[in-house]
Amino acid sequence: MTQLHRRRLLGGLAPIAATLALPVWATPRPAFAQAAAGAPPSGPHRQAPMPYAFDKNEAAIDARTMELHYRFHHGSQVNGLNTALRDHGALAQLPLDQLLMKLAEVPDSVRTAVRNNGGGHANHTMFWEIMGGSGGTPDGELAEAIRRDFTDLDTLRSRFNAAANGVFGSGWAFVTVNREGRLALVTKPGQDTPLMDGQRVLLGNDVWEHAYYLRYQNRRAEYTGNWWNVVDWQKVAARYAAAKAGTLTV
Repeated sequence: MTQLHRRRLLGGLAPIAATLALPVWATPRPAFAQAAAGAPPSGPHRQAPMPYAFDKNEAAIDARTMELHYRFHHGSQVNGLNTALRDHGALAQLPLDQLLMKLAEVPDSVRTAVRNNGGGHANHTMFWEIMGGSGGTPDGELAEAIRRDFTDLDTLRSRFNAAANGVFGSGWAFVTVNREGRLALVTKPGQDTPLMDGQRVLLGNDVWEHAYYLRYQNRRAEYTGNWWNVVDWQKVAARYAAAKAGTLTV
């Protein structure tokens, strides 16, 4: 190889090497990804603004993961749901919770898309809502319900984490709540939600790898343990009250 060719080759590789050397959170985004992040979905379903800064949950989840998760994973599900419903006007007008509760009535041609994207939209909407806090303990009626149905908060956390860590592959762990305020623990694969079984969700944790892998890699149990440090119990208590009043949706 001539000296001139060697200089050209090294010069061309330098920018690539510099980019690869950057930490994940500092790596420049492709232009198409930047455009996708700012493009609002077209259709009846909308992604609510994140209720806090992306670094609000640093006690459990890094800001870069939060941003990628919200903008691209959740955002693409909202777009996918609207796309699936584009030619189904009556279904498109249903509130998200009602759509998922009537999943069996959705045409076969779009049912899987509605299941995956609609379930993901509902799950993530709940997920962002109940975080942004500083952990601690609940009080009032919610604390009483936890004592009644799980003995105490430590037992709930232990059982919940065991269920979440036991999900094979990708999925969620949930605490459901009924109109009487009774709580139960369930897991779901993929982006399935208890709404598909006619149940309401009090809280849930996402154990897809994209929810934790940048910080924790394969250490899911460390992630699920730390996750309780960012639960906002006031928001969870508000969901509990809404469930008893019959006004809780997703």
